Amino acid sequence: MAQCITKVELSISCENLIDRDVGSKSDPLCVLLQNVGGDEWAELDRTEKIKNCQKPEFSKKLLIDYYFEKVQKLKFGVYDIDNKSYDLNDDDYLGGVECTLGQIVSSKTLTRPLELKKGKPAGKGNITISAEEIKDTRVVSLEIEAQNLDKKDFLGKSDPFLEFYKQSNGGKWQLVYRSEVIKNNLNPSWKKFSVPLQTFCGGDFNNPIKVHCTDYDSDGSHDLIGSFETNLSQLQKAGGSSLVEFECIHPGKKQKKKSYKNSGIIRIKSCKIETDYSFLDYIMGGCQINFTVGIDFTGSNGDPKSPESLHYISPNGINEYLTAIWSVGNVVQDYDTDKLFPAFGFGAQVPPNWQVSHEFALNFNSNNPYCQGVQGIVDAYRQALPQIRLYGPTNFSPIINHVARFAAQATQQGTATQYYVLLIITDGEITDLDQTRQAIVCASKLPMSIIIVGVGGADFKAMEFLDADNGVLRSLTGETAARDIVQFVPFRQFQSAPREALSQTVLAEVPKQLVSYYKMRGWAPVQLPGAKQE
Repeated sequence: MAQCITKVELSISCENLIDRDVGSKSDPLCVLLQNVGGDEWAELDRTEKIKNCQKPEFSKKLLIDYYFEKVQKLKFGVYDIDNKSYDLNDDDYLGGVECTLGQIVSSKTLTRPLELKKGKPAGKGNITISAEEIKDTRVVSLEIEAQNLDKKDFLGKSDPFLEFYKQSNGGKWQLVYRSEVIKNNLNPSWKKFSVPLQTFCGGDFNNPIKVHCTDYDSDGSHDLIGSFETNLSQLQKAGGSSLVEFECIHPGKKQKKKSYKNSGIIRIKSCKIETDYSFLDYIMGGCQINFTVGIDFTGSNGDPKSPESLHYISPNGINEYLTAIWSVGNVVQDYDTDKLFPAFGFGAQVPPNWQVSHEFALNFNSNNPYCQGVQGIVDAYRQALPQIRLYGPTNFSPIINHVARFAAQATQQGTATQYYVLLIITDGEITDLDQTRQAIVCASKLPMSIIIVGVGGADFKAMEFLDADNGVLRSLTGETAARDIVQFVPFRQFQSAPREALSQTVLAEVPKQLVSYYKMRGWAPVQLPGAKQE
């Protein structure tokens, strides 16, 4: 295995983007892709979208693992986003650039012209990529409010947002965080936010920080309300009952009016330095991953005796269900000490009374549904297949709620010791979408992740909807998921790829989801690594 030397954070800005929108400027977003062999590219990360802007400075940083011994070919693509879909194929391409991570790291800041395709420039557009190695795992968490901000809008109050800039080595100001916009409010209170300490001030508590408070305008012509300079040492004095206050000063107004005091007060309610633990910190600190499998035995899969069926076991002993179990299970089982995995089926009529069941044990032992290792799941599946009748409907919620009950019990301990991963393998025809949405929203508050592998060639729109990459999943009552816990992968995309490609994609989100849960709960690893102990 290649050893990841370090994590690198990339800051992206562009200038002179071509204009694809009629009557307004483009709404750009930058996506980072890495070459995975041949002409195949996989998305690693993407920035936020900035509205009506031809000179964007993106606030969201792109994180990438840097391997010294590998040539990591990267592609940055800038798109004009005109809809809510996550897919970029239906958005206008504003240009891109290909380079290696080594080139960026060695030059620290790289500016290149954007190209629509090789040799065809995208007007005068260019992209600047700055790299910084992340060595410090601490984060700065801030809670900020304002009072008596200047009214900037003719018909309403201001729509304020904050931007934080750090001073880099050459004295240049670099954007490190942009807050949400609070509409029509001169006394706003922004959401609590966290920024890596290194991103925020380069780890130097006395490094100058500039804060802009700005009135948002939808056409991109934002008006500065005021600004001030500070540093982390000053900000840190906030907390408990003591607030740190700064006058928000508009330079133009200050020059013009002798009686000018300020354009409002920015108040720091709290500023905390916290440690950001990684997935490995939790695993090495004693966290177990409990793996459960749910298999779709509904009639839409086709008769298992027919070669057209998704449950048909070919002469060489495999089908798409078995391949998915092997690929994912082989990776996950390394993180579970007892190697005992509960395995369930749903949507079939089950002996002896042939009632339809939505969570029957594959080994038909409801008191002990555990299979020994991944091989045990495979054996139980092969033995169950001839004994059941494929039926319906396709209900996901019972098995999600089943695993959620175990995850809820684990939270009683109040420690980062047990995390649950549910793998659902399905042909994609879901019946209880509303109940499943509700089950996922409830599960998002628990230590669990759900992986859905879609087999066959069906329309997987419902699965993509549950994998809320393009927005937050809501239950029918409008309750939002506390975090994104679903990862959907269509199996057919990996049919000719090596087996590890499927498991890498399927499991890519789990480390982030595990960390996001324990961070949300404020739980550190049970055993802290030596370097982290104070």
